[in-house]
Amino acid sequence: MHVHTPITVRYGETDMMGVVYHANYLLYFEDARIDYLNAADFSYNERIEQAGYMSPIYHIDITYKAPLRYGEAGFVRTSVAKNLPMRTVYRQQVFRAEDAAGTDEAGEPLLREGATPLVDALVTVCVVERETFKPVSLKRTFPDLFEKYEKLVEEA
Repeated sequence: MHVHTPITVRYGETDMMGVVYHANYLLYFEDARIDYLNAADFSYNERIEQAGYMSPIYHIDITYKAPLRYGEAGFVRTSVAKNLPMRTVYRQQVFRAEDAAGTDEAGEPLLREGATPLVDALVTVCVVERETFKPVSLKRTFPDLFEKYEKLVEEA
């Protein structure tokens, strides 16, 4: 499963060169992960936050290939690359808006042939108890999400 989350670059998200400041991609990725969970019918706020947990970033492997600029539109394409009991690895890629090519018959968003990501990242998150920041097993704490991700995983 892929989810496309739209981006419109605002002036305040750019650096002095007029391109998206590198750290702002992490904010785009966060919004996109929430969209992915919603598309998987698993509300981050209702199911994770309100249950006393959080899902912080554990590790990021990111490659910046080309910039988005002020006023440009793009999107983050999100999928699950790895589903581990203690961590989830999301593949998150940024494309220009014109790289979207509609949807297939199942409603899956498609990319234009030859589209290449501007930014390509593997973002690893874990789940922790809010009060202690102690990591918990996704497989034990949220078995329904873990099982769903088992079916959706696409190796990176």
